[in-house]
Amino acid sequence: MANKLKKETSPKKKTPAKKTAPPTWKAEKEEQVDWKALARDERTWKITGVVFLLIATFLTIAIISYFFSWRQDQASVAMGSSILFGNEQQASNLLGNLGALVSHFFVFKAFGVASLLFSTFFFVVGVNLLFKRKVFSISRNLKYVTIGLLTLSVSLAFVAGNSEFAWGGGVGKMISQWLTGMFGSIGTAAILLVVALAYVIWQFNPNFNVPARAANAPAYDEEAIPVAAKTKEEPFELPETTEEQTEDDDEDIPARPVATGGNALKGDAPIAMQSGVPDEKPLHNFSLIEKEIPEEIPQARMTVEEDLISKEIVDDLMHEPVFPEEAADAYEEEVIEEEEIIEEEPLPVKPPAVTKPADGLELEIKSAAEELEDIPQELKPAPEKLKPYEPTLDLRDYQYPSLELLETHGSEKIVQDPEELETNKNQIISTLRNYSIEIQKISATVGPTVTLYEIVPAAGVRISRIKNLEDDIALSLAALGIRIIAPIPGKGTIGIEVPNARKTVVSMKTLLASEKFQTSQFSLPIAIGKKIDNENFIVDLAAMPHLLMAGATGQGKSVGLNAILVSLLYKKHPSQLKFVLVDPKKVELSVYSTITNHFLARLPNEEDAIITDTKKVINTLNALCIEMDQRYDLLKDAGCRNIKEYNAKFASRKLNPEKGHKFLPFIVLVVDEFADLIMTAGKEVEMPIARLAQLARAVGIHLIIATQRPSVNIITGTIKANFPARIAFKVSSKIDSRTILDAGGAEQLIGKGDMLISYNGEIVRLQCAFVDTPEVDKVTDFIGYQEGYPEPFLLPEYIDEKDLEGKDFDIGDRDSLFEDAARLIVQNQIGSTSLLQRRMKLGYNRAGRLMDQLEAAGIVGPNQGSKARDVLVKTESELQEILDLG
Repeated sequence: MANKLKKETSPKKKTPAKKTAPPTWKAEKEEQVDWKALARDERTWKITGVVFLLIATFLTIAIISYFFSWRQDQASVAMGSSILFGNEQQASNLLGNLGALVSHFFVFKAFGVASLLFSTFFFVVGVNLLFKRKVFSISRNLKYVTIGLLTLSVSLAFVAGNSEFAWGGGVGKMISQWLTGMFGSIGTAAILLVVALAYVIWQFNPNFNVPARAANAPAYDEEAIPVAAKTKEEPFELPETTEEQTEDDDEDIPARPVATGGNALKGDAPIAMQSGVPDEKPLHNFSLIEKEIPEEIPQARMTVEEDLISKEIVDDLMHEPVFPEEAADAYEEEVIEEEEIIEEEPLPVKPPAVTKPADGLELEIKSAAEELEDIPQELKPAPEKLKPYEPTLDLRDYQYPSLELLETHGSEKIVQDPEELETNKNQIISTLRNYSIEIQKISATVGPTVTLYEIVPAAGVRISRIKNLEDDIALSLAALGIRIIAPIPGKGTIGIEVPNARKTVVSMKTLLASEKFQTSQFSLPIAIGKKIDNENFIVDLAAMPHLLMAGATGQGKSVGLNAILVSLLYKKHPSQLKFVLVDPKKVELSVYSTITNHFLARLPNEEDAIITDTKKVINTLNALCIEMDQRYDLLKDAGCRNIKEYNAKFASRKLNPEKGHKFLPFIVLVVDEFADLIMTAGKEVEMPIARLAQLARAVGIHLIIATQRPSVNIITGTIKANFPARIAFKVSSKIDSRTILDAGGAEQLIGKGDMLISYNGEIVRLQCAFVDTPEVDKVTDFIGYQEGYPEPFLLPEYIDEKDLEGKDFDIGDRDSLFEDAARLIVQNQIGSTSLLQRRMKLGYNRAGRLMDQLEAAGIVGPNQGSKARDVLVKTESELQEILDLG
């Protein structure tokens, strides 16, 4: 039996069950490290960079420490490398025996103080490797290090002489002694001075000016003559030229400004052009001198520069780390940088062929149009930059409401009753122990209305057991409104919210005076209330982007609406925000009627801006849909994705108002009782609300809808899907809580502003800010007494097609805008209904009726489908005759 098992388990036995084992083991055994891939790995470069930085730091500390401890460490370094492996001798260097040995080698035996330049090289390489790009030029640093090591070490050794400290190191001392023996002390000093001066000239190219000539100097300046013209090989002569020869030479030889100074090898512009000092020599002197310069010089100079550029690129690529994924990018960046340097060189410009008078001065007259045509498009002078458009200048004297208009209700100080906290803690612990639930830790956070007790259950306790004891804990505490959060999001604890015996009122004034609200950069900041931890809850309505509110009668829903509206009034200018108020109750929002010409929007030909009639509500919602479509058309024409980008583009004057573009204010639709509208109008209200909720956020139209009945037939799935932000005040049942929040808990609230808000996927309990009706009156009166717009913001006109059904259409009964529409069509020679809608701000139905009347009057032709109608009247005089005939 044992032999049989051995045969079955033997690797030589070719059974199907054992075929895969030997290859797997063999493959693992033969696996090798891919050194090339490891060398190309980004992490390898970064680790190498860190090592180089460590070496640079080590060298710097060791060498600097050697300056102070070299006497004490002489005995240690004399032992050589043996001090690294013995503990008998301890060096005084900050980096111990290794630091003493390394610094002794670099300072005493090598280059002295100049050895610190080695640290700069390691630092440059390390930074480039770590950040994976060219932060510093390695080739340039390598040149500085090489030249600096030799020059500085020799100079210090020569100056220090026989000093006890090795200022120039062994190498510097050796070279200094060799130079002194060959040239003597004076000759060596002269050589070192020349080397230093040559390095300064090569690096900084100073300009050595010659004093100006006397007042009776000749007409031309010898300093302006090129150096090549003063040499014996190319003597400078002023040729005697006729006018014809001058013209021919001007055509063949490019004129080029000449200035002294400048580093031609580096591609620098001449010094005189860089300094910005105007040249005092007449311009015609330059043109005469330039004729002596051969035509091949600019080309030859460019060739030298290109050779230098290619050589420097090759040096950089050879000395610097090139990462595989960025090798091509590094090369392109080098080429672009050097090309920009070449472009700084003044290019040859062909002078105009103009006959010069005898005195050498010329007068050339050109029209402004010809001048601009000759100049390339990118070099034409830019038009005068206009100041950005500021919409608030429409009401430049508008003053924002002050905080003195609001009142402080109560002390605003949260009262912590130690006895109450201790009693509640003991009751919670004893209740859980009655059900064999132990806890490890309990803590309390006191808020304005409720206190949050956070408990950490013992190991092995199921959270569902504590969640099911919600009613038992409420019974033991003899309190209503107990809410258990199991677990608290983002924490490893379970929360139990218990109402306070003494509640604190949160005043609106406190929230608006907070730094968080005053310094907020939100588009539409709203201050709602305070959290349990007494933190102000201030959010951006534009980011919500729509808000759904629900709660039973008298639980603080209307106060919450007032808090939102007052927040916006305190932060926004009338030119930036408009309200569309729908109030089926007719009394809740009437307090805002005094700011009609400042902040409210309404339909044309309507007297009251606050809408109470259900029929007008339908027209207003459809008018908002038309406004939304028109705004999307403007965004499409402007190439913008949202209202913020569009207004920024319009403010910078990149959009033409003559093409219909204008500054778009935010529009906030507020519906105080949505259930009443659904019961009376049904789908006629639900469909435009759903359409606005789906599309209107990008064009700055936001909805705030409140209702007393959060049932499924009022808040349908179509509406809920587009209202991610929801507020629930106290409701009567758990079903209503789930309808509004998709979670329970709203039925456990205690009322009077106690609320839950679902925002960004998290449900937070707040105490709503309290603002009384007299306070709102003061704020609206303060705004209403100021100068406002001549009329409210007008929405596009919408006429229900049902109003036209059953009525005879009298083509002779012309619209009041018939003449204006006719003149607009004739002036533009476009028979388009959309043109009437955009230019005259009309609804589709009225624009269509006007087009039918224009057709009956013989001004435009018949309908041609998607094409615009033909305009039969070509001039305004013909149109006037038609209008006079009637």
